[in-house]
Amino acid sequence: MTNAEAYDRGFAHLSSHTVGPLLAIARDSLAPRLLDVGCGTGVVTAAALALGAEVTAVDADPVMLELTARRHPYATIRPAVLPDLPFENEVFDAIAGNFVINHVPDTGKALKELRRVLRPGGTIALTWWKADEMTATNVFAEAIAAARIPYEPPSRPFTANDTPRRFIALLEEAGFTRAAVDTVRWRHHVDLATWWTDVVQAGGPRFGMIGRQPPETVELIRAHYTRLAAPYAREGFPVCAYLAHAVR
Repeated sequence: MTNAEAYDRGFAHLSSHTVGPLLAIARDSLAPRLLDVGCGTGVVTAAALALGAEVTAVDADPVMLELTARRHPYATIRPAVLPDLPFENEVFDAIAGNFVINHVPDTGKALKELRRVLRPGGTIALTWWKADEMTATNVFAEAIAAARIPYEPPSRPFTANDTPRRFIALLEEAGFTRAAVDTVRWRHHVDLATWWTDVVQAGGPRFGMIGRQPPETVELIRAHYTRLAAPYAREGFPVCAYLAHAVR
């Protein structure tokens, strides 16, 4: 289970850079009923509420949901795991998913389920990381490798669908129209020591293993992280994400 507070300080801050572009799709379509799918600690929910949307937020992690519910009492909070959503057909005007589609086991099935709960003419916007430009987290994987620690990262079934051309094809196969993918780049400015602490303490599936190592191993990995991250201390980590959007 993820440490929601650490996740919020670290990964949620990183992913908040795409919230504005993500919600611009819904804002431009004047969508009052918005589904925040994979809400995490609620960065999209907070921004959507500020825009006046009626927000329903879902996530698989009960700790994340508890934090989001506590912070945003005016949102409707529900547990849910794609591709199974606990809603009737065509109940939302817009769907926003910030870095959740890359975690589902079956992308095509998830997209069809999202289309099911979206009204005709409704909009969907989804983001995912461009893995080879994800410097902010790649330094952790590189540090583990440099420390020669046996490590089997979790499988990434989304890799087969993570190019813009392939994802657009999946959106169209699911029945969406006007599908397109934009590229979003930015620099993640963060104190390197704080970033280490928040990522390790978050306890996620990729780097939670660091905190479970013996203290001397943790320090060895940290030493390599400090060396690898040092070139980005001044200008920040270069990061890239894709933003897909379409209409039902």
